[in-house]
Amino acid sequence: MSKIISRLEVLPVRNAFKYEAHDFTKWLEANIDALADRLSIQLTVVQRENSVGDFKVDLLCEDSFGHPVIIENQLERTDHDHLGKMLTYLVNLGATTAIWITTEPRNEHQRVVEWLNESTPADVSFFLVKVEAVRIGESPFAPLFTVLVSPDIQSKQIGEKKKEWAERHFKRLEFWRSLLEKCKLRTKLFANVSPGRNNWIGVSAGKSGIRLNFVLWKDSAAIELYIDHDTEGQGNKRIFDQLFREKAEIELEIGEGFEWERLDDKRACRIRKEFVGTGFLHEDQWNELQEKLLEGMIRLDWAFRERVSKL
Repeated sequence: MSKIISRLEVLPVRNAFKYEAHDFTKWLEANIDALADRLSIQLTVVQRENSVGDFKVDLLCEDSFGHPVIIENQLERTDHDHLGKMLTYLVNLGATTAIWITTEPRNEHQRVVEWLNESTPADVSFFLVKVEAVRIGESPFAPLFTVLVSPDIQSKQIGEKKKEWAERHFKRLEFWRSLLEKCKLRTKLFANVSPGRNNWIGVSAGKSGIRLNFVLWKDSAAIELYIDHDTEGQGNKRIFDQLFREKAEIELEIGEGFEWERLDDKRACRIRKEFVGTGFLHEDQWNELQEKLLEGMIRLDWAFRERVSKL
């Protein structure tokens, strides 16, 4: 006798739960393990429709550590209203986990939940779960939960890296702003330069593609003559070689040695003086470093500008 294989039907959730609050939320309260198993976390229901000001969170639960978990149900397409409620409940109830259950998640809201996992502290978690109704033949309906977004170590690490990048950009911007203010008191060389988030700022040394740059890293900084006049590269090497023939005289004029980097494996060349041991992370040493950079740049400009104009 052959076995009969039935077909699994996926149907609108409203076929199984006509009303969100009175049907679905009540069912979920009584069957919270069905959701907890899909999320791989332990959930214990504390209260249904717990008041938060003028609002009511659908389900307030606790995880295995006793931390509050809020569940926001939406048996329709996600919207900003429910996103705002989820965040409101999370903050006001001191929850560490928020679960948003919906029948139709918008891509835009899914990206927001992913961003929340990246951007919030490591002990705060967000889940976005799609719910569907399924049955086999004439069997009773059963909810099917599909986890679309969940927290993980990688997302938190990405978030921390983004915060680190943002902090770097901000500190570089502040460093450049402070350095350019000092420049105004000593030279007109950088009068038309605005601070930015890049790790370098510069001005023309008198010829297209040849620049005088300040360069900044976490733990060091530099001044340099950067040679990128020729898009093919050979012209840059010829300019470098011509200047290199005057290396001893130039360094005598400036009063210190430089790193003469022909960079044969690259298109550009540079002549650089690096100050190691302090950079944009060391705010208490900014003033001393900026004075060194400014003094060095004035001498660098004085030694190279006329020579560059004659190339």
